[in-house]
Amino acid sequence: MAELTAPVLYKSDIQRIVRKGIDSLHCAGKRVLVIIPDGTRTMPLPLFFEVINQNLAGVASKLDYLVALGTHQPMSDAQLSKLVGQPVTDGQCGVVHIYNHEWQDPATFVKLGEIPAEEIATISEGRLQQSVPVTLNRMILDYDQIIICGPVFPHEVVGFSGGNKYFFPGIGGPEIINLTHWLGALMTSYRVIGSGYTPVRAVIDRAAQFVPIPTACIASVVTQIAVHGVFFDSPRDAWQQAANLSAQVHIIYSEKPYQRVLAVMPEMYDDLWTAAKGMYKLEPVIADGGEVIIYAPHLDEVSYTHGKIIDEIGYHCRDYFTGQWEKFAHYPGGVLAHSTHVKGMGTYDPATGIEKARIKVTLATGIAEERCRRINLGYCDPKSINTADWAGRTDEGILIVPHAGEMLYRLKS
Repeated sequence: MAELTAPVLYKSDIQRIVRKGIDSLHCAGKRVLVIIPDGTRTMPLPLFFEVINQNLAGVASKLDYLVALGTHQPMSDAQLSKLVGQPVTDGQCGVVHIYNHEWQDPATFVKLGEIPAEEIATISEGRLQQSVPVTLNRMILDYDQIIICGPVFPHEVVGFSGGNKYFFPGIGGPEIINLTHWLGALMTSYRVIGSGYTPVRAVIDRAAQFVPIPTACIASVVTQIAVHGVFFDSPRDAWQQAANLSAQVHIIYSEKPYQRVLAVMPEMYDDLWTAAKGMYKLEPVIADGGEVIIYAPHLDEVSYTHGKIIDEIGYHCRDYFTGQWEKFAHYPGGVLAHSTHVKGMGTYDPATGIEKARIKVTLATGIAEERCRRINLGYCDPKSINTADWAGRTDEGILIVPHAGEMLYRLKS
């Protein structure tokens, strides 16, 4: 039931596609759970929220929403109200309830199965050889139908976001989050991002086979300008069609690499953990020895969730960790992966202890200079930057990217 669209979809188009898809599920009298993104993803969620409620509230016996936080911070009522475009009080919005995924609480999860080590070895092409339990938020067991609703973009860990990624890491347990993210780090963001179907995606899709509840997916392709596509299908098929379109609208090809890039981060990214997408999406077009500056004066925290660990390990390339694995094996793979994605490609010589990064990553944020140096990143006073000075200088090898973090920049082959 997928519909590939021409350049722009209008509200009536979205309403028609979603209504037709929901009708196909025959949800009358069923308990329905809709899994949605948090505020770090661009999409007109208020419109989808309205359309889903119009077609299911009063038809389904129960209709609730679950925010796929992964390991992001819980959203307040005010944040949820902005997210869905309607007032939310104590998690309640009219007849529906909106829940935060409580990933911090082990009691939240239920084990659905386990992917054996030999299967992980095959899927990961020999990069990992360990079993992984498949755990999910146990709330899913209280419903008869799950609907995933979220956008698809090029993604540093999995290739393209969306689809079953709303289960893992969206509402998944720490074991599979850490395994999939570290697998992506071993492959490197440089090679994975925007690359289509990847081993990480294959692990996620395999884990999703353990979900015992019928699941559908509304996958959208959105830019700052418009909604370009909406696909209603199984999570894997809706994702595949959306990813194909995302590859057309979310990737900007450059004729040449740049020596300096200023990534201007929107305020929806409120810590470096999320704002680092300014690095991920621009790394492929930065020349060897070049620099990316993550410009986010509003941001003053490395990670609200994982900052303490990052202060311990710092930011390093993949080989820094694999070259001295005995020192780092006990750290969460998801945090190690984030570290490598931010630092980018590089080398490490265990004999000399010398690490060489391919490019320089500099923070122009509210994070103090001392902390930036301590975690192995560069520092620039954000007050010293006038964004107008960066405009119109591509011929000099200088690029400014407003609202960075979603469009992927890649060199023409």
